[in-house]
Amino acid sequence: MLGVMKNNLLLITFLSVVTFVLGCDKEKTAAQQLETIKAETKEAAADMKDYTFAQKAEFVTYMQGQLNALDADLDKLAAKIEKSSDAVKADAKPKLQALRDQAANMKQQLVNSQNAIETTWESVKTASKKAYTSLAASFADARQWASDKIAP
Repeated sequence: MLGVMKNNLLLITFLSVVTFVLGCDKEKTAAQQLETIKAETKEAAADMKDYTFAQKAEFVTYMQGQLNALDADLDKLAAKIEKSSDAVKADAKPKLQALRDQAANMKQQLVNSQNAIETTWESVKTASKKAYTSLAASFADARQWASDKIAP
C-alpha cells in the first residue's frame, strides 16, 4: 500500500511539473518543453515499482489509477478542444481518437495483467508498462499541440 501511495505521489508531482512547465515556461520552445515532458515520462515509468507476480493485484490497481487519471485529463482536453474553432476541432479529432485507441489498448493490457499467470507475468507486466508509457507520451504530445493551437 505504501508503494502505491509513493507512486501516486510521484505521478501527481510529475503531472504538476508538466502543467507548470507547459503553462509558465515561455522561454523554452515547444519542442524543448516536449522533450522535457517525454524525458520525465520515461523517468516516471522507470521509477515504477518492479511488481512481482504476488503483487499482481496491486500492480493492476496502480495502473488502473494511472489510466483513470489520463482518461480524466483526456476528457478535459477534449472539452477544451470542443470549445475551439472548427479548424482546430477537425485537426484534433484524429489525434483524440488515436489517444482513445491507445487508452483502449491500455485497458486491454490491464485485463491481460489480471489474467496473467506466473509464467507470463513478466511479459504481460512489461507490455502494460510500455502501453502506459506510450499513452502518457502521446497525451503529452496532444496537450502540447492543443496549447499551441488554442489560446488560453
